[in-house]
Order: sequence, then C-alpha cells, then structure tokens
Amino acid sequence: MDIELTHVLKKYQNKVIVEIDKATFKSGKVYGIIGENGAGKTTLLKMIAGLEPYERGTIYYNGKRLEGADLRRVTYLSQTPYMMQTSVYNNIAYPLKIRGFVNDQINTSVNSILEELQIGALADQLATQLSGGESQKVALARALVFNPEVLLLDEPTASIDQNTIKIIESTIAKRNREMQMTVITISHDMDQINRMCEEVVIMERGKSNVYSRGNYRE
Repeated sequence: MDIELTHVLKKYQNKVIVEIDKATFKSGKVYGIIGENGAGKTTLLKMIAGLEPYERGTIYYNGKRLEGADLRRVTYLSQTPYMMQTSVYNNIAYPLKIRGFVNDQINTSVNSILEELQIGALADQLATQLSGGESQKVALARALVFNPEVLLLDEPTASIDQNTIKIIESTIAKRNREMQMTVITISHDMDQINRMCEEVVIMERGKSNVYSRGNYRE
C-alpha cells in the first residue's frame, strides 16, 4: 500500500519547511532520505507519522487520507528515542498492550524480538539506564513488535557501534523482506544508504527528488 503526498506544505513562523507537490513511497520498498540539516527530512517523517500538522495538502495511504486507525499501522523512531521509566520488557510490550493483545501474545512477541535483536539479557533492566546503542535497539524492538506496515526511521544508527549497526540493519532488512514492510529512513551515512535502500530521496529546502539507488548525485 503506497504512501502518496500531494500539494503538501508545512511552514514554521512563515518559513517553508516542507513543500512537496507530489511524491510517492511504494509499498514494500526501502527509501533513504538525505539532505543538509534543515532540509525538512525529520519534519517530513513526522508528518507521515501524524505527529506534525501541515498547512495544506493531503497524505494518502492505500488511496485514502492517512489518519485515524491507519496511523496505527505506521511507527516512527526518532534519533533520540524516549524510554519510559520502567523495564525494557514493559517498554517493548507497551504498543501491544494499547492495541489489546492478550498476555500470551504479548509474551511471545516480546521474547521473540528480544532474541532477534540480541537484548534478552536486558529484559528486566530499567530502560532509562541503558547505553545509547542499547536504547536504540530497545526502541527499534518497541517499534517493530506489533508488525507495522510502515517503519519511519530518523538516523536509527547515529553514534553507535558497528556491531549494533549491523544487528539493526539486519533486523530491518529481514522485516522488509519477509513482511514487505515499507521503510523510510533518514541517514547521513552514504554507505548505509547504499546497503539498505532501493530508492534515494534527496531533500533540499523542503522539496524532494527521488532517485533509484546509484542514479543520484551525491
């Protein structure tokens, strides 16, 4: 199910932050967004996630306006993820609890993704006391545990070690491959863009251009 933006305009104090006449993110693809600081990358992801209002235009999902229940199929992971003042297990279980999953389903899903991301030993630890890399893996686990259809990532591996980067990239690629999850990620790491992404979105002054990987201007 595609995400389409038409005539979308976002301003802040009369300054244009994002202005996209038309853009489409195809279902099941992995997109990388690049551009200078202030180009509107994070704002674009937050608008798709329903976290940022905009002045004009429409964002569609599966041919209808992206809002309400459909937003529950979308998850956004920020560069500095918020951890609730509770255990790692409870942080990851939270999206399942608010969606009405029963305890057996929650336990199975949480334990599975703890193992997948190699953080089972952290399950009982207080999430607010984790290292940066550990927090990123827990945040990704929380984002993926309910099997969203769209995953939005804002610098998901910034300032963390190479082994953690490898685990995170592998987990995202596996979900995309097996579940046809649409992934849109912001990154300043061009090697990561080339490893992960099929299409590259270049943003400049709030506007976007989409290129197939290898056909863009660095």
